[in-house]
Amino acid sequence: MQHHLPGRFDAGRGAIERWPLLIFTAVRTHLYIDGFNLYYGCLKDSPFKWVNPAAMAALLLPGHTITAIHYFSANVTARPGDPDQPIRQQTYFRALRTLPNLTIQLGYFKSHQVRMMLVAPPPGGPSTALVWRTDEKGSDVNLATQMLVDGFANAYECAVLVTNDSDLLGPIRAVRAQLGKKVGILNPQQRPARSLHGEVDFYKQIRAGVLGASQFPSPLTDATGPFHKPATW
Repeated sequence: MQHHLPGRFDAGRGAIERWPLLIFTAVRTHLYIDGFNLYYGCLKDSPFKWVNPAAMAALLLPGHTITAIHYFSANVTARPGDPDQPIRQQTYFRALRTLPNLTIQLGYFKSHQVRMMLVAPPPGGPSTALVWRTDEKGSDVNLATQMLVDGFANAYECAVLVTNDSDLLGPIRAVRAQLGKKVGILNPQQRPARSLHGEVDFYKQIRAGVLGASQFPSPLTDATGPFHKPATW
């Protein structure tokens, strides 16, 4: 956003010319992060899991003032092959909470049995198998609700979503058309969602260079004392 103010410039002896001075005002922006979309999109098999979303936003969104960061996720549970998974996640949540303008909203996991096709069924054997499927529930609904509530409250001029979830198309359209707000996407996935790409004001890819430059320090300190990035990360 820019404003024009009159200015003066001494162009020579006795000559005074008036030029418009441009004063830029940073755009008030809220950041909405789908934690699992971010993790499985560009963090899972990388050394950048200790990412600081405020630092990442500062690099990707010049000209924006991030007044609030909303992080949406769910508590993971220990698995036989990875019993420390919940400890790592809670340590990362602890790091996120050192950011003064960040809040975490948690959904939940729902597990159920489903029958799925086998990639390579044995000759003469069954082509399907009964497996446990675990789905994360609530993040997309919580994100959409928070973005709409904040928009109606005029809490931001621009909403930026860290996701590639096309299920958010409806809320994005409402925020732009009904509330007159700008909406941007920071895409953590390798492939952009075509349905989102043409429905936002800007679309940027999250790349490894930005992630590497946006890491929390280790150790960090909060109200309970110092703590470190998980060693297995």
